[in-house]
Amino acid sequence: MDVVTLSRIQFALTIMFHYLFPPLAIGVGAFLVFLETRYLKTRDPQYEIAAKFWTKIFALNFALGVASGIVMEFQFGTNWATYSRYVGDIFGSVLAAEGIFAFFLESGFLALLVFGWDKISARMHFFATLMVFLGSVFSAIWIIVAISWQQTPAGFVIRDVSTPAGIAKRAELTDFWSVVFNPSAMDRLVHVLLGAFILGTFFVLSISAYYLIRQKHVEIARKSFTTALVVAAISSLAMLVSGDSSAKTVGRYQPAKLAAMEGLFHSSEGGAPMQIFGIPDTESKTVRYNLEIPGMLSFLVHRDATKPVPGLDRFEPDIPPVALPFFSFHIMVGLGTYFIALTLYALWRLGRGTLFQAKWLLWVFVFSVIGPFAANQLGWVAAEVGRQPWIVYNQLRTSEAVSGNLVASQVTGSIAMFGVIYLLLFAVWIYLLNEKIQKGPETVSLPGKASVKDALDVASRYPGHLDSLTEEKDK
Repeated sequence: MDVVTLSRIQFALTIMFHYLFPPLAIGVGAFLVFLETRYLKTRDPQYEIAAKFWTKIFALNFALGVASGIVMEFQFGTNWATYSRYVGDIFGSVLAAEGIFAFFLESGFLALLVFGWDKISARMHFFATLMVFLGSVFSAIWIIVAISWQQTPAGFVIRDVSTPAGIAKRAELTDFWSVVFNPSAMDRLVHVLLGAFILGTFFVLSISAYYLIRQKHVEIARKSFTTALVVAAISSLAMLVSGDSSAKTVGRYQPAKLAAMEGLFHSSEGGAPMQIFGIPDTESKTVRYNLEIPGMLSFLVHRDATKPVPGLDRFEPDIPPVALPFFSFHIMVGLGTYFIALTLYALWRLGRGTLFQAKWLLWVFVFSVIGPFAANQLGWVAAEVGRQPWIVYNQLRTSEAVSGNLVASQVTGSIAMFGVIYLLLFAVWIYLLNEKIQKGPETVSLPGKASVKDALDVASRYPGHLDSLTEEKDK
C-alpha cells in the first residue's frame, strides 16, 4: 500500500482506540456529578459509596484516554506535516483554548476528585467533581471545533508561505469566532455529547445489571440503574433530534457525504428515497437487496418529500467511498433505534415494578454496552471517510497532506508497534476494570463479635446494606 493509505490506517487505529475513553469519561463524569448532588441533598451514605466506586472507574478511563491521546499529536508532525502547516494557524488557536479552558480545570481538580474523599469537605469534593467534568466537556468542545472546521471550514484566508520545498498554501485565521461557530460545529458538539451520555449511562447500566443479577450491592445497583436508565432514555430520544439536525447540515454543506451515506448514486429528479438497509454496488451504481422509503430523504433534508437531492454523479470525480460510510451510518442509526426501544421498554417495566425481576432483560443490559461503543466509533467513521478525498473539505486533499519524506516501510513498522502496544493497553484496561467491578463498592463490615444493637446502628446509618450485614454474618 502507498504512504497515504498506510498513514490513514495508522491514524484511524490510534484515534479509534483513543475514542473508546473520552466519551466514557464524559458520560461517567456526568453521572458522578449527579451522585454527589444527591448525596449533598439527602446525606444518604449510599450515594457517597456509589460515587466513590464510580470515581475509581472514571479515573481508570481518564488515565487511558490521556495516554492514548498523546500519540495523535506526534502523528501530525511525523505523518501529516503538510496538513499541520496548512491548518497550524487555525488549530493553534483552538488547541490553545483547549489548554486554557480544559486542561487547567482537569489537572487542577483531578487529584481532589480521586484522592480527596477523606481530606476535604463534601461540598468541596462536589466542586472538584464538577470542575473535572466541565474540563472534560470543554476539552470535547475545542476538539470538536477543530474537527468540524475540517468538515465546514470558515473564518480563514489562504496565504502562500515559503518552505524548503518551495511555496505552499496555508490557512490563516481571520475570524476566531467564525472558526468556533463554523456551520457544523454546534450540531456535531451536541451529537458527540449525547453519544457520550448514552455510552456513560449504558456503561453504568451494564455494571449495575450485573450486580443485580448476582444479588450484590443491590440497593446501590438499583439506585445507579434507575438513574442511568432515565438519562439513557432521554439522551437516546434527544439523539434522534440531533441526528436529524446533523443530517440536514450535512445535506447543505457536504452533499457528497450525504449521498454516500445514503447510497444515492444518481441525482433525484423529484423526491429522493431513504435507504433502510441494502448493499451498495459501486459498479452497477445501485443499492442491492434494499428496502427504502420513497421521498423520505428529501423530506429529512428539505422538509419536502418532492424536492430533489443531488447524488454522487454530481460530484465526480471527487466522490467519497460509498460502502464504508453507508454501512457505518446505517448501523449507527439502527443502534440508536435499539437504544430508544430498549430504554423505553425498561422504563415501562420499571413503572410497573417488574424491571428488576426480569433477569433476561438485565442480561440484555449487561451486554448492550457494546452498542454505544460501536455507535460512537461508527459515527466517526461515517463522518471522516465520508469527507474524502478531502482532509479539509474542498480545500486540501488527503493525498496532498502527508509528509514528503515518509516511506511505506516506516509507517508499516509503526502500525505494527502501535498495534502491539494498544493490545497490551486494552488488556490492562479490561483486567483493571474487571478487578474493580468484581471488588465493587465499599461494603459495611462489622467487628468480629457485634451485638444486635451494633448491627441495628450500622443498618440505620447505612440503609439498604442489610445484604452486606448478612454476608458478613455468613462469613
